[in-house]
Amino acid sequence: MITLKKEADLLYMRKAGKIVADVLDMIAAMVRPGISTGQIDEAAEELIRAAGATPAFKGYTVPGISSPFPAAVCASVNEEIVHGIPSKKRILLEGDILSIDVGACYSGYYGDAAFTYPVGAVSPERKELLAVTRQSLEKAIECARAGNTLGDIGHAVESWVTPRGYGLVRDYSGHGIGKHLHEPPQVPNYGRPGRGITLKPGMTIAIEPMVMTGKEDVVVGDNQWIVITADRSDAAHFERTVLIRDGEPEILTPWTCS
Repeated sequence: MITLKKEADLLYMRKAGKIVADVLDMIAAMVRPGISTGQIDEAAEELIRAAGATPAFKGYTVPGISSPFPAAVCASVNEEIVHGIPSKKRILLEGDILSIDVGACYSGYYGDAAFTYPVGAVSPERKELLAVTRQSLEKAIECARAGNTLGDIGHAVESWVTPRGYGLVRDYSGHGIGKHLHEPPQVPNYGRPGRGITLKPGMTIAIEPMVMTGKEDVVVGDNQWIVITADRSDAAHFERTVLIRDGEPEILTPWTCS
């Protein structure tokens, strides 16, 4: 069931979202060649806990996956789309792109967001992938207002990404969020205008385009968590938690990374 949030709920969701945004902004200053994804994960967890929250992903379980997710953030590099497990053995190299997805739970309410960072100087192709993916998120958020539909949001992403020659991850989507990390409704990154659930004030959703330079097939890695492009093409992932209102949507995870 889709829950409409009241102001009392949003007080906590704004706090959870700000913590998530602070983590992503901190990581922006950390990302460089030579650092490990494990070091980034440790710093993220420290900040989350210091802010009085808990890492939403650490210990998260999914039916069909034998082990809980072991880290505070998902760290996915290059052809890795989502759910990469951080490791001190995974050292970032000049020219890599790194997608970090982070969630935090504050007083029983969740925030969730993602950002893809260039590691040092990246190729023009990777720079363009990041730009198009981020722009598609911005286009989707423009549609995230009462009276529009989920199809409008998905169409905003798809109509920006696919004409530019990129593939969309269609097997994974955005989602509702609130007292649970994942709530109804699903928020696909494709759709037809005017179709699907009508957005209402008080809905809170995580919009998260996942875009790849190659074909749209994906595979799951041996650890059962990580999702990778089947053709090993590059992938990018940007996400914000958004509050639906009658007018402009409110971004609840206000990261300012550049």
